[in-house]
Amino acid sequence: MTRYLLDTSALLALRDDEPGADQVADLLYKAQKGESICGICFISLMELFYRVWKDESESAGRLAYEQCRALPVEIVHESEPLLERAAQIKAVHRLSLADAWIGAAALLEGATLVHKDPEFDVLDCPQLKLPENKKQRK
Repeated sequence: MTRYLLDTSALLALRDDEPGADQVADLLYKAQKGESICGICFISLMELFYRVWKDESESAGRLAYEQCRALPVEIVHESEPLLERAAQIKAVHRLSLADAWIGAAALLEGATLVHKDPEFDVLDCPQLKLPENKKQRK
């Protein structure tokens, strides 16, 4: 069964109805029907929560977090193998700490990484690149 790992940018695209939101919604629909598996790295939950809180409000951040938790996804939690892989990625590539965790999760899960971030191009894993935004987020 095909596995996908949704980066924070994919979750924000879905939430904010940005370009690529329909692709993310389709992947989640297929996961709900049992045709594929969608995952989210634990750090994406925190990233989504704090970004929406910072840009909008605490209540909006909490709502975004709860809505994300209700999606038909598996959460990839911190583990020793994930920590080691994230550390290796961070040591070798110029990725943010969160992106190192997310990339490591995709690699360890054997998942296609769904994202908008060109920084992930350095990773050797299948990727589904969503269209970039015409305007940048705050």
